[in-house]
Amino acid sequence: MIRRFLLLFLHLVFCYSLSAQNGREWQKELDRILSRYTDSALIPGAVLQVKKGPDILYRKAVGYATRFDSAGKRLKKPEKMTEGHLFDIASLSKVIATTTAIMWLADKGMLQPDDPVYKFIPAFYTGEKKKITIRHLLTHTSGMYEWYPLYYRSDRRETTYGLIASLPLKYPVGKERHYSDLGFIVLGQIIETLSGQSLANFTAEHIFRPLGMEQTLYRPKGKYRGPIAPTSFGNPYEYRMVHDSSLGFVFSEIRPDQWNGWRKHLLRGEVNDGNCWYACGGVNGAAGLFSTVDDLQQLLDMLLRPDTSPSEIPELISPKTRSLFLQQDSFQNGLGWMMDPANSFMKNAPGGSFGHTGFTGTSILVVPSRQLSVILLVNRQQRGLLPSRDYYNLNPLRRQLAETVLKAVN
Repeated sequence: MIRRFLLLFLHLVFCYSLSAQNGREWQKELDRILSRYTDSALIPGAVLQVKKGPDILYRKAVGYATRFDSAGKRLKKPEKMTEGHLFDIASLSKVIATTTAIMWLADKGMLQPDDPVYKFIPAFYTGEKKKITIRHLLTHTSGMYEWYPLYYRSDRRETTYGLIASLPLKYPVGKERHYSDLGFIVLGQIIETLSGQSLANFTAEHIFRPLGMEQTLYRPKGKYRGPIAPTSFGNPYEYRMVHDSSLGFVFSEIRPDQWNGWRKHLLRGEVNDGNCWYACGGVNGAAGLFSTVDDLQQLLDMLLRPDTSPSEIPELISPKTRSLFLQQDSFQNGLGWMMDPANSFMKNAPGGSFGHTGFTGTSILVVPSRQLSVILLVNRQQRGLLPSRDYYNLNPLRRQLAETVLKAVN
């Protein structure tokens, strides 16, 4: 009996040792992947966090927050990246702020996904626009332009809203999915109209403060005291979007030389997105939010909150509403959130997984079946445009990290 117990004990010790070794190995692989990209200066720096249930399995800051000058040359004294750096999360604003706010309003019975937009914005009560619902906006099936240089015709959020409502539709309503910044700007307008508050104040009061997201805000320049990861020197890629017709953004009413308010300085604490900065005062439903890895984790923990068992995480939104927004549609996406496993940042993820990306270099992956989340924050734009006049494509990095984590963490 003693001998059998001893053999069992030794077997368990061996299995634990092997398991720990394997655990360390996948974490070392994440280290290697990040190092390849930062050591070769493909990206300036990054923050990566992996969490399963209540446990943070991996957390690291690598590289630099500020590494290059305006000519793309390496600085002699670069600023190291830290886990506490604040990031312009770009289109993660669509899900962290706007989608969550719409979920909150739906949970309180103040709106429903299938409500027509004209119910809140009368200017949409015209032609085919009468068919557009909140669901269409959330799923990028409204038929609206993907992008439009709004700042060529407006410099205030109120007139920008009117301009968007006046633009013609580009696609049939509800028939095709075309990722649209304009649709999410309209969602931000709906939140403001319905709540009587600015989008910044509404999200701070009803989402960020209740979740303890103290480092999440719009327009941090001049009021945020912590370190901020900068993005680009001005808006060189948006300048190209307007001036280079090969990108497909051609509008007969827009002449590229009719406006020249472009920023040239290093953007630190100023939203990178031009429509948000120039045409909406730094706040809209598509972009503008800044956050840290810790704060983003707070919101993901809320979305992963157990439905029935006791939890220290606030039940900000009911399980029923969370489930409603995280069901795949015919385009394999949820309401606001991306759910298509063909996306590089969630390649072959288990069913029910969701996430999103941001143009500045941010991304989120959530796997509810494993109580798993992966947050990647990269300041890719600080490197500047490549010779191709594009920013570095992060899809290979996102895919490698996701594949490593999904293979190791069950």
